[in-house]
Amino acid sequence: MQFFALLTRNTEKFSDADFAPLLPGEAEQRRTLYAQGAVRQMWNRGDIPGSGMMFEAADEKEVRGYLATLPLVERGMMDIAAVVPLNPYPGFGPKR
Repeated sequence: MQFFALLTRNTEKFSDADFAPLLPGEAEQRRTLYAQGAVRQMWNRGDIPGSGMMFEAADEKEVRGYLATLPLVERGMMDIAAVVPLNPYPGFGPKR
């Protein structure tokens, strides 16, 4: 099943300087999740600092487990705004 996770940086408590040393490790862990097939796609948010991630997982608990491995999430510097389960859009199915 696919899930969309929406993440926001906790910029009220942490500065850009706080984030900077952790970004290489964050990127490496995201690449690892992608290589494992857990993450399908990733985006940077265009509205506020943060990201969106498309996951392939059995359930929300599994997605949250993957997110918990991200250094920024581990340190409370990235908040999980939402984890949304996705269902196929029926409008592209066979016509009746």
